[in-house]
Amino acid sequence: MHPALTQSDIEVSVVIPCLNEADTLGACLSKAARAMQKQGIRGELVVADNGSSDGSREIAAAAGARVIPVAEKGYGNALMGGIAAARGSFVVMGDADDSYDFSDLPKFVEKLRQGFDLVQGCRFPSGGGSIQQGAMRFTHRWVGNPLFSFLVRLWFHAPVHDVYCGMRGFRKDLFESLDQRCTGMEFATEMIIKASLGGARIAEAPIVLYRDGRKSHAPHLKTVRDGWRTLRYFLMCSPRWLFLLPGALLIGLGCLAYGLALPGIVVRGVRFDAHTLLFGSLFAICGYQSILFALFARTFAYTAGLLPPNPRLLRFYELVDLEKGLVVAATAILTGGLLLLLAVNQWRLAGFGNLDYAKTMRLVIPGATLIALGFQTFLSSFFISIMGMKRK
Repeated sequence: MHPALTQSDIEVSVVIPCLNEADTLGACLSKAARAMQKQGIRGELVVADNGSSDGSREIAAAAGARVIPVAEKGYGNALMGGIAAARGSFVVMGDADDSYDFSDLPKFVEKLRQGFDLVQGCRFPSGGGSIQQGAMRFTHRWVGNPLFSFLVRLWFHAPVHDVYCGMRGFRKDLFESLDQRCTGMEFATEMIIKASLGGARIAEAPIVLYRDGRKSHAPHLKTVRDGWRTLRYFLMCSPRWLFLLPGALLIGLGCLAYGLALPGIVVRGVRFDAHTLLFGSLFAICGYQSILFALFARTFAYTAGLLPPNPRLLRFYELVDLEKGLVVAATAILTGGLLLLLAVNQWRLAGFGNLDYAKTMRLVIPGATLIALGFQTFLSSFFISIMGMKRK
């Protein structure tokens, strides 16, 4: 855009990922260049080429863009390569299919200048945007994107209504602090999630989505594959919804079953007895294991740098350490063992003959359950302590 500008002069870098986009790349670059010239924005054009063989590189160079070859395949890889090479303090990224109007560039720059760290484009009316007829698949418009946008607001408190929008602006130093890992289409949602969890100031900019201008090949986005990858990443980033809440529900059901079965309560002619205890133990053991996995996942995500620190997790570690976990484990195992010994004693008193199983199982099932939970706690205490070493 401005070859005479030094790195310190450049305010905005427009980064466009590219893989055989000869049909539309030139139009995107031309719109971005005119927008910067019209608004007096000191900027540059960067095309992150992911192995094009259709003349895209030559088109980019002719338009005054810097072409950054990125050998590693993937949407995320291309963007990471382009952003790393960007010289501006602000980065505005967008796809090369001409579905985004780069004339909207000043909207993003203005909000970044106001102090926002990330400005997400929004194509949906809920965020002020609009979608040209036929520009977005029915399932994407009414199912996939609204669902994932709702989840990102609910689970991660990100103030966005169009999580999949590929046009956005952000501070380059914010991006560098996020330490992004996803190399595919999840790259875009990873940025939103990490920025929101890290307390970044996020705003939306309403834009229009136009029909894909490419003729030579179909869109790179694969609905089922990329939708599953997004959901998988959401769940990985939110152990609370994947593990913690289901685990708490199962433990609640287990406690309810014990509350009904231990005293042998009869409800409307239905007697809750030893079999109900077995179901209660099953719920409790599975629920406890699920909660432990929530703790494992959150600890790993933190120590590996996949997610920012969680204050509640840090407070938990201040209150609970390896030694306390071992004490709880030992208490559960000893209590369970005592209940089993009482059951064996009942068998002895019966001359090691037949037993009243409805009565005896009220000792055996809770005893076995406590030993299982205690053993899980024992192993988990050591495992979490090992993972937490990096944290300390």
